[in-house]
Amino acid sequence: MGVVQKVENGEFVESNSAASLAESKKKLTGSDSLDKDAFLQLLVAQMKYQDPLEPTSNTEYISQYATFSELEQMQNMSASMDLFRASSLVGQTVLLKVTDSQGRQTSVQGNVDYVVYEKNKAYLSVNGDLYSMDDLDTVADPTYLEAYKLATDFLNIFNKLPKLENLTVADREKVEKLDKMYSEMNDYQKNFLSDAQVDTLKKYVAKMKDLVAVAESEGSEGDDAGKDDTGKDDADTGDKDKA
Repeated sequence: MGVVQKVENGEFVESNSAASLAESKKKLTGSDSLDKDAFLQLLVAQMKYQDPLEPTSNTEYISQYATFSELEQMQNMSASMDLFRASSLVGQTVLLKVTDSQGRQTSVQGNVDYVVYEKNKAYLSVNGDLYSMDDLDTVADPTYLEAYKLATDFLNIFNKLPKLENLTVADREKVEKLDKMYSEMNDYQKNFLSDAQVDTLKKYVAKMKDLVAVAESEGSEGDDAGKDDTGKDDADTGDKDKA
């Protein structure tokens, strides 16, 4: 299973996929793992160095081995269930949370194209890269994820608005953008916003319309101030008087 690593300024840059695979490999080869061979080696060492005056009974050895065999079967069953679960994710939209070697966590979203199995471990192919099943965070319907993203984008702008009493014409672009975003949402997507947020948006939109109307009115009065009753500029009238 090959991984292409990006290089910037002469240094390797760890991608999300590389971080996921590295962490998965670390878990597989970690010192806390104990397979059948390791158990048998411990059992042989126990027999070799046991007290000859008080040797361990055969029954105890068999009991230990039976316990380990039972644990191994449970682990195999768990691994089989994970592999089956991974296979069922093909075609589904998933959200992965990947932690790199620096402890930074990033999110990866996309469809599962296929699943790779290696050493009883499943890896998901998302957006052309392989990720460990351990990084799987959410499996969701695309409609839900789209609605969630729209609500998140909406709130990112909404939360940056000043208080209603401090609203100015300078905030016009943000308010109009929020109003457009909300009007283009369907009923399902609008449910991701609370009633209080929607009511507040309506207040912002209403006040912005008033502010724009006042600003345009003042601008119009300023233009008319330089004209006489006939609609001509005062400067033109003065030129004619001189003539």
